[in-house]
Amino acid sequence: MITYMVCKNGYYEVPEYCSKAWVRVTNPTQEETQFLIEHFQVPESFLNDIEDTEERPRVEYEDGWRMIIMRLPYKSEETENSLFTTVPLGVLTNGDTLISVSHKRLEMMDDFIVYSRRKVFEEKSNTDLILHLLVSAAVWYMKYLKIINLEIKDAENQLQRSIRNEELLELMRLERTLVYFMTSLRGNEILIQKLKILFKQKRIKHDNDLLEDVEIEMQQARTMVNVYSDVLAGMMDAFAAVISNNVNGIMKRLTSISIVLMFPTLIASYFGMNVETESHIWTFEFFIVIAASVFISIVGVYFFRKKQWL
Repeated sequence: MITYMVCKNGYYEVPEYCSKAWVRVTNPTQEETQFLIEHFQVPESFLNDIEDTEERPRVEYEDGWRMIIMRLPYKSEETENSLFTTVPLGVLTNGDTLISVSHKRLEMMDDFIVYSRRKVFEEKSNTDLILHLLVSAAVWYMKYLKIINLEIKDAENQLQRSIRNEELLELMRLERTLVYFMTSLRGNEILIQKLKILFKQKRIKHDNDLLEDVEIEMQQARTMVNVYSDVLAGMMDAFAAVISNNVNGIMKRLTSISIVLMFPTLIASYFGMNVETESHIWTFEFFIVIAASVFISIVGVYFFRKKQWL
């Protein structure tokens, strides 16, 4: 889908392309991709790179176009693999033309447009719009991290009641999500440093305060990821120790029960061939064997309970 956005006290959609319009492309079809190539002369290689879900953040140039790829947080539709993931957003600029291309519909982009209207944005340059998108990306990373933190606490409460495979698998999915976030945030931070060098070398006008906000928000998001990763790693280690301790406790109880049952079995095996008189088994010797077996079993149970082995 291709929409044209113009900044007039916030970004609003217009029916046709005009000068200084932001061309927002979301999950483009083959026909829309071809339209971008033919109408705007966008390099096809750039569009192919953006389509790659594993593309890293970077800046590239080709045929007078500059491509900036950043990685943004995305609520995954495949919840069995991970709760959240990251996807690339490509921003293509050529003079007054700015085109953003994403192959997923991002909550962040819709929220950014609403935010721009609420804050009554004045006309923004292409550079400042890119920086605003990076700030918004950092904010949404932190929003999703708060949700992940709630999921971690919920899984912890479930595991305290009963350690099951479902809760452990949920923690593994959350851990995978944090790895995605950490990798993408590091890539975005490297991208920001490259943009700072680019602005200085090309003497590109930009809002210094906004650039500083981008760095601060990205660092804060990365710090949150580090904290939650450490918490989750510690929790996984703790529950691994709990599971190991539970297994040891079960094996200890089973061993104790086996030893307790071994006493009457040993006595019965020893006297079994010698207690029968003629054809009668209900003899005085038989009751002695039974009493001895019960007595030794009781002594064994008492001993194991005293040692807290049973």
